[in-house]
Amino acid sequence: MALTLTSPAFRHQGEIPTKHTCEGDDLSPPLSWSPAPDGTKSLALIVDDPDAPDPRAPRMTWVHWVLYNIPPVAAGLPEGATRKNLPAGTRDGLNDWKRTGYGGPCPPIGRHRYFHKLYALDTVLPDLGAPTKAQLERAMSGHILDRAELVGTYQKKRK
Repeated sequence: MALTLTSPAFRHQGEIPTKHTCEGDDLSPPLSWSPAPDGTKSLALIVDDPDAPDPRAPRMTWVHWVLYNIPPVAAGLPEGATRKNLPAGTRDGLNDWKRTGYGGPCPPIGRHRYFHKLYALDTVLPDLGAPTKAQLERAMSGHILDRAELVGTYQKKRK
């Protein structure tokens, strides 16, 4: 059975509620996933926006959240997940604000897509400190058993 990733806050390709963005409380959305495949030793999560800064002329992918070594027995993450309520053993990486933790959608122009990518890994990664997305992807290389993706969209309501 393939790994799946869902959120009760928004459907795949649907709009992310304002409370999960810079215009709201900037809380991470609740996420849940199907059981990881056999052999999974840890999970990793990357949330990013490939439409930055302008979806009509994207120049970069903006990273919103990086987590790794999520225990495979975890079935999801609560709304407003922080270091204090992440599953035991979960490690934070750096987002593009140069800090750990979740940073919600805050697009400067247009409607952006936010990719929530969950990876099932055949290993528990070594302590990477607070890795960037690129550093985590290098560490995961060759260890991905399965992956799931949930895409939400957001456009600012006010300017």
